[in-house]
Amino acid sequence: MNPSIFLAAAVLLSFERVCYLWIWREPERFRDWCAKPALTSSADEPVDVLQVLFWVFKVLQVGVFVSWCFIYGSGSLWPASPTLFSLGFGGALIAAGQILNLSVFHRLGKIGVFYGNKLGYKIPWSQKFPFSCLKHPQYMGALLSIWGFFLVTRFPHDDWYLIPILETVYYALGAYFER
Repeated sequence: MNPSIFLAAAVLLSFERVCYLWIWREPERFRDWCAKPALTSSADEPVDVLQVLFWVFKVLQVGVFVSWCFIYGSGSLWPASPTLFSLGFGGALIAAGQILNLSVFHRLGKIGVFYGNKLGYKIPWSQKFPFSCLKHPQYMGALLSIWGFFLVTRFPHDDWYLIPILETVYYALGAYFER
């Protein structure tokens, strides 16, 4: 594994968590930033801007993941020697992660998911699934999906767990600082 490639991946993947932490900690500054006419249209609410940022960060995240797999997979996303375990368990992790993410969107809606409570909206606290089981179900869903993706695409290569561990640290720090 090339340390400079890992460092580049770490920096690129950190943008999402740093941005979300900034918005969580300083929602008024984010609202002010969103009000700048050069950045958004006058009709854009901060929640809408955050939704756009979410998709930009997901594209960046997937780009880093796919690039990692291409670089270390000799130009292929498919592992050279996939195992039934890695394909089955990885696929199950991805499915479970996406169920959690979809459940969060179902319970909270767009405004709730995109920090509406921090941006001035009244969002009722949900005690229903997945919040009845997990404190941060969206983060857990993302992590399960990431671990599953790398199990499917990189296991059993020596690097398969590096990006998932990095992302686990980033999401754990995000959950900690968003308390």
